[in-house]
Amino acid sequence: MSTFKVGDNAVYPGYGVGEISSIETKEIMGTQHTFYSIRLLDSGMKIMVPKKKAQTVGLRPIITKTEAEDVIQVLKKTDVKIDNQTWNRRYREYMEKIKTGSVFEIAEVLRDLFLLKVDKELSFGERKMLDTARSLLIKELALATNSAEENIESEVKQIFGLH
Repeated sequence: MSTFKVGDNAVYPGYGVGEISSIETKEIMGTQHTFYSIRLLDSGMKIMVPKKKAQTVGLRPIITKTEAEDVIQVLKKTDVKIDNQTWNRRYREYMEKIKTGSVFEIAEVLRDLFLLKVDKELSFGERKMLDTARSLLIKELALATNSAEENIESEVKQIFGLH
């Protein structure tokens, strides 16, 4: 169980990386509750997560540099079988992976959609999901490796042969 301090970066599944801007206690129906106030780095949106629910909702610290290298290996693994199921079933499956908040699952979604894109036109939903997976991954990889997002973006593009 992770406890966060003000200034820590944390990943909120499905929304991405945010910074713990404050830890606040509020009284709700006569009971004191402590919340992490998180400002998402991408949108600036503020999310309040009850401290005792942080683990349940999947709030987690950003990955380590070593884990970031493992994520890059997931992206490089191209000998994977892409399911030939209908796009909407695939979409639901990928959405579930993104919602887990696991950077490795998100990397699989990004890789699979990129590989699928080579063979066929992606549906609107799949293109949107590809963008979501890419932005979630790039933001976290940049923070984990202390690199600029542009450098990570170009490394990912190189992996998929998009220079």
